[in-house]
Amino acid sequence: MSAPLISVIMPVYNTAPFLKEAIESVLIQTERDFELIIINDASSDESKSVIDQFVDDRIRVIQNEKNLGLAVTLNKGIRAATGKYIARMDGDDISLPKRFEEQLKEIKQGDRNSIVCSTCILIDEKGNKIGNWKDDSKYCTPIEIRNQLPSNNCIVHPSIFVRRDILSEFFYDPEQQESEDYDLWLRMASDGVLFNKIANPLVLHRIRKNSFTRSKQQNVFFKLFRVKVIFLFHEIIKGRINGFMLKTFFYAILDLVKGTFKIIKKSFSK
Repeated sequence: MSAPLISVIMPVYNTAPFLKEAIESVLIQTERDFELIIINDASSDESKSVIDQFVDDRIRVIQNEKNLGLAVTLNKGIRAATGKYIARMDGDDISLPKRFEEQLKEIKQGDRNSIVCSTCILIDEKGNKIGNWKDDSKYCTPIEIRNQLPSNNCIVHPSIFVRRDILSEFFYDPEQQESEDYDLWLRMASDGVLFNKIANPLVLHRIRKNSFTRSKQQNVFFKLFRVKVIFLFHEIIKGRINGFMLKTFFYAILDLVKGTFKIIKKSFSK
């Protein structure tokens, strides 16, 4: 059997209420030459039962014996992938039917050293549309994305579509857990990878009440500072210093200042 054109990597951890719809959204894609690699990261809910309901030769299931976290689980998926391209997908999001078809067309037209992502529509736990992510829809061209990344993330993680050989050069950094995607974009951009974003939304991105996106973070600026410092440290160890890194360093210092000011302001408001 020949290798599929696309490997869809779907890590799953306790997304049972949304998982059936997520899997089905992949299986009904108009571009049908793919494998769907589902990695169940030791879910404690009914996720395994939902996965077992599907009988499709394109589905491959990997079961983690214990919870390994998103970064390690994604890396397992990358290593297991056999397709020329890798598409990311989450177990609680929805890919619109022509997503792979449109991204495949875009990536074939673009630079070989590029990633194709798309904008998204945000939905709640009931599937109601609740708007757009501002930074996602604001920065769409490769230049806009590259200029924005040193400041903040502007790419929807489960919307990416990339050559497997490119992603296999980087992998995700487990040290950057909860920011593994932003760290990956920084490392890729620093190495000259281009990000092409399809302005039309191809993914419905679910915001859950207990998700990290919605959780009350003590200080988001300190979180950004930490991600950038770890990224810069690893790049310097590799002997790389470039303009992108210097710009990221500037914004890291700005994050530290903003985070400190936020703490001071909070202490005076008590």
